[in-house]
Amino acid sequence: MPAFFHSATSTKTQIAVPPALALPLIEDRFPRQLHPHWPDLQAATRTWLLEKELMPPEKVARYADGLRYTDLMAGYYLGAPVDVLQAIADYSAWFFVWDDRHDRDVVHRRSAAWTRLRDQLHVALDAPWHHLSHPDALVAAFADSMVRLYSFLGERWNARFAGHFHEVIEAYDVEFRNRMTGRVPRVAEYLELRRLTFAHWIWLDLLEPTARYEIPQHIREHPAYQRAGLSCQDFAAWYNDLCSLPKEIAGDEHHNLGISLIRHEGMTLEDAVTEVRRRVGDCVTDFIEAEKEVNVLVRELRDGTWRGEPLADAVELSVSNMRNWISSVYWFHHESGRYQVDSWADRSTPPYVNDQPAACAPRPERSKRVKRAKRKGGSR
Repeated sequence: MPAFFHSATSTKTQIAVPPALALPLIEDRFPRQLHPHWPDLQAATRTWLLEKELMPPEKVARYADGLRYTDLMAGYYLGAPVDVLQAIADYSAWFFVWDDRHDRDVVHRRSAAWTRLRDQLHVALDAPWHHLSHPDALVAAFADSMVRLYSFLGERWNARFAGHFHEVIEAYDVEFRNRMTGRVPRVAEYLELRRLTFAHWIWLDLLEPTARYEIPQHIREHPAYQRAGLSCQDFAAWYNDLCSLPKEIAGDEHHNLGISLIRHEGMTLEDAVTEVRRRVGDCVTDFIEAEKEVNVLVRELRDGTWRGEPLADAVELSVSNMRNWISSVYWFHHESGRYQVDSWADRSTPPYVNDQPAACAPRPERSKRVKRAKRKGGSR
């Protein structure tokens, strides 16, 4: 049975959510919506994963659609031009694959491989056009994503996005070192780190090419706009922690709000789940209050001038999509095979990951494989 109907308007969800993870406030007041390009998004990203060799073909065929990565983005960035949404969806799929590579490098204690990848991503972020043919498929695909994302707005937005993602890369490095030494961060430290590893600012930055408008700094730093943005992103990060707690305990992960509460606050697993759930619910109510304040700001900006009207439109669309992020994240966690740990043969090894070390040598047959993939799946 499908999780939702193909529609650009509200959708009737048909998935049964486990009681411990159910949030009636979201189900009642945050109807899920999907971008009209949603049906084509999944097929195009599947082809991109094959072309960029981010996952082995057999894993793409078996798992890519069931992971629902493109559904997550199609439920967030409503109003985006098709090329913008496709670039975001491909980048999001890349991000999940990168997260899995990071985890596998920890599990297999591949410190040198991780350090090399970290440094290569920093370099590719600043000059992606020089790395489109990088021998590591993950770096080449990242460069492709950055070239596309950098084409939509201007240099200021590009520099801001790059600065935010440099911070994400470094936060992943902190996680790598913590896991290699068995260190579980305390709650306050973890919450600060989580805003970087979940890439809060990246997903908020991408609201602007969605709206075809670079929102000025004084609006982005407005207390109501920031509160709304952080509330929806904190909700997403902490709800992810709640849903992925069994997966991460099985995988000996050290970075989860529940794990920090158990280790440093002396909570039982049951108490930690209750506390994370409470914090997640608070994020939703905080967003509702902040949303009201942002809507007041939108009315103030809507002054009938050639500057005020497009800015008001961009802010209005952005806060609407922050709302969509909450519902999209909520349902994604119950639709995606990424969190169905009870169905895996080995609870510590997700079946969709490539557990082999990355190839570091040039791959001379790459162009032939890409051509074959295009013939089978079509080009975008």
